Amino acid sequence: MHNTSQQNDWLVQPFQQSATVQETDNQLILGNGLIQRRFVTAPNFATVDYTNQITETSLLRGIKPEAVLTIDGHEFEVGGLKGQPDYAYLDSDWIADLTNDENAFQFREYRVGEPEARYPWMHRRTETSLMHNLTGYATSAYPPEGVTLTVAFSPPPSLDSLRVCVHYELYQGIPVLSKWITIHNESQKPIQLEALSCEILAVNEQEQHRLHVESDYAFSRMETTQWGPDADYLTQVDYRYQMPLLMTSHYPLGPGVLLQPGETFTSFRTFEIFHDSDDRERKGLARRKMFRTVAPQVTENPILMHVRSAESDAVRLAIEQCAEVGFEMVIMTFGSGYNIESEDPEYIATMKGLADYAHSKGIQLGGYTLMCASRGVGEEFNCIDPDTGQPGSRFGQSACLASAWGDGYVKRVLNFMDATGMDIIETDGPYHGDVCASTKHEHHNGLADSQLRQWEACVDFYHECRKRDIYINSPDNYYLNGSNKCGMGYRETNFSLPRERQILIARQNIYDATYEKTPSMGWMFVPLVEYHGGGQAATFEPLCEHLDDYESHLAQNFGSGVIACYRGPRLFDTEQTKAVVKKWVDFFKKYRTILESDVIHVRRPDGRSIDCVLHANPQLNPCGLAMLYNPTRTEQQITLKLPVYYTGLSETAKIREKEGEPKQYEIDRNYNVEIPIEMAAKSVSYLVIE
Repeated sequence: MHNTSQQNDWLVQPFQQSATVQETDNQLILGNGLIQRRFVTAPNFATVDYTNQITETSLLRGIKPEAVLTIDGHEFEVGGLKGQPDYAYLDSDWIADLTNDENAFQFREYRVGEPEARYPWMHRRTETSLMHNLTGYATSAYPPEGVTLTVAFSPPPSLDSLRVCVHYELYQGIPVLSKWITIHNESQKPIQLEALSCEILAVNEQEQHRLHVESDYAFSRMETTQWGPDADYLTQVDYRYQMPLLMTSHYPLGPGVLLQPGETFTSFRTFEIFHDSDDRERKGLARRKMFRTVAPQVTENPILMHVRSAESDAVRLAIEQCAEVGFEMVIMTFGSGYNIESEDPEYIATMKGLADYAHSKGIQLGGYTLMCASRGVGEEFNCIDPDTGQPGSRFGQSACLASAWGDGYVKRVLNFMDATGMDIIETDGPYHGDVCASTKHEHHNGLADSQLRQWEACVDFYHECRKRDIYINSPDNYYLNGSNKCGMGYRETNFSLPRERQILIARQNIYDATYEKTPSMGWMFVPLVEYHGGGQAATFEPLCEHLDDYESHLAQNFGSGVIACYRGPRLFDTEQTKAVVKKWVDFFKKYRTILESDVIHVRRPDGRSIDCVLHANPQLNPCGLAMLYNPTRTEQQITLKLPVYYTGLSETAKIREKEGEPKQYEIDRNYNVEIPIEMAAKSVSYLVIE
């Protein structure tokens, strides 16, 4: 368990110590009170300690270069020191005797600054959360508060006029550091950057599973984090020296960039979280807090409907129904006929009319686009399979986003959004693991840089959407580059199952996914009309005839703070149906700030007994809200052990069932409260903690 008290726990109380860079005796210390990275600047620049200050343990067992570049067939280290006698541990007395590799890039100078915004972001859709200033959960500061350290290196004698900068960014209040590399070609000739490792850490055995590393360049087949053997570690117990204790953050392919004179290359960013515990919940809370801090657009959580027809009458009906029950956004879904790439003035005028009508009702409007995966756009612009030399990809066929077609696509979509004033784009299939072996496309030279250039095109597009305050639903993990939501446990065939099974499996998916995601980061799916199959048993229409099942979905989605895509022609068909939808929307809006706070996992849905999640946020009142579900066909009685540590309460808790009178409960020494619970068959309840 973490060795910290509730009063000074950074996951419970705001941690106020600033992130700073201090200089002492040829050393730089980058720290924020939670983690500290220590560097020497002579005889070359190197990380000599990397400490988790919460657990008071050092991550490092050895010194490695700060980065490694492969240029024109030759490998070059950036910084680092040589001569460490043993890589099982790093004795600080050894450091003075370590030597400089003159073939490595050499330390030149450093400068200190503040984090800058990686993309524009406005607070428009998060007023409720930010009003309460959820310090400790969300943050209203963007760019995040913290410090940047930029270290410039001169090239070795064999390389002319190439400047490398290593950038470190440390944030206030969380044990998270990000790192990236820039390379500037100051020479008169092009330079081929064939490979790049942005971070290399020789991690000790104990801390390996307490270091979480991810990057903003991590999608399908693009995992940048590699744990492998360390050839320098010759005293390890593994006979073949294969212990995976060397963490490298690198490009899986390329980058393969031809850097022209005067050009600067900027790498992806590596994000490193230091965990202070092996507890799954705490690890998840740390990751969720990182996203809220460095990518705060993930806190936006509008209530949305997927209307399945883009015909004017159908969209108007959806807008009107959403306004009546309190939904906030309408998305013209896939298969609706919505054409975001249209350049037809008449169609654009029609869509602008619909957007204006939506805005007059307080509703945001937008729709779906298939970007480039599973889509052929002509041999000239399709991805070329490197194995066959023919058009093709893993998804049957994909358009290459780094071709001239990609420019046209982006221009058409942004022009359409500007002309119509729409608010949301739901992209399908950026899927940037795709490669392309074409040597004739506009924005990549060949296979080696095709993955990078397609990713850059997608990221640039998302940043343009962010500039326009367009909400982004994406099927891929682009959170660190501006997207708002991604799927949460999405498996299409599940929506062809009988309704009862759909509902329970969806609640399991929410339970499991909210270890890694905040509730606002994921979307669920409710097929009001038949989706892929399953017939009447899988379908919710007519809604009034399946109202209990419909309400189950509404209760578990709104109760978990997760917004679902309700896909169909309407949200209600009778006054009774409308009342049920409005009941759960009103419940969500009443408790919105606590429901959008972190989920603490209490009892996983198993279809046999009561299951439970607890929303907790010590900066709010109520500071906790527990949702309870009895999916069984019989009354259930349990003594619920509710873990209230992350509500910030320590002695007693006032807890009421639904809107009843509160009762006072003692909190035990493990921060649990025991509450007797009785629930009728197939029912939902909630407990409010104050």
